[in-house]
Parts: sequence; C-alpha cells; structure tokens
Amino acid sequence: MFQKFARPAWYTLAIVLAGAYAWMTLRGPQGIHALVEKHQEIRELQEQNGATALDNERRRERIRKLQESVSEQDMEIRKQLKLQRPGETTFILPDAPKNAPDSPPPPATPQQ
Repeated sequence: MFQKFARPAWYTLAIVLAGAYAWMTLRGPQGIHALVEKHQEIRELQEQNGATALDNERRRERIRKLQESVSEQDMEIRKQLKLQRPGETTFILPDAPKNAPDSPPPPATPQQ
C-alpha cells in the first residue's frame, strides 16, 4: 500500500522541486528581469549603431565632395583658416542668449 502512494508522491515532490528551482532561477539576478534589461540595452546599442552608420555615410559623402570639387576644397580651407578673398566682407554675429525664447523681443516704447 505504501508503494502505491510513494511513487506518485516522489513524482509530485520532484515536480515541485523542479518548479521551485525554475522559479528561483527566473527570479534571481540572471532571471527574466536581467533578460529584459539586456534586450533593452541591445535595442539602444542597435539605434546607436544606426545613427553612427548614418553619420559615417554623411562624412564619406563630404570627403567624396571635397576630393572631387575644387570649389568645395576652397570653401573648406577658407572656412577653417578664416580667410577671405579681396573685396569680401565677413559679418560676425553674436550668439543668441541660451535662455532667451525664440520669439523676437517686444518693440521698444518711444520716449518723449
């Protein structure tokens, strides 16, 4: 009679222990939470890789333009060395304040 109930009890105990082990493993530091974090990190890195690839492509295009066009080379040299041709005028504008809104300032009131 004991053997009749012992065998299913051992199977039940084994299933309960396997379930407890699986639950502890999935809830632990290497569990589902860590897996979700890793997937999120992978997505962020893939987005960064895409942005970097796009930036690299823009730079390659810029390099190609500089290699093929003398006028592009001339403009780049003049821009980096701050040179100008005779008769050219360069206007230097002040930077806009960082905390100022994009709207224009209100009109000044006339003084009497």
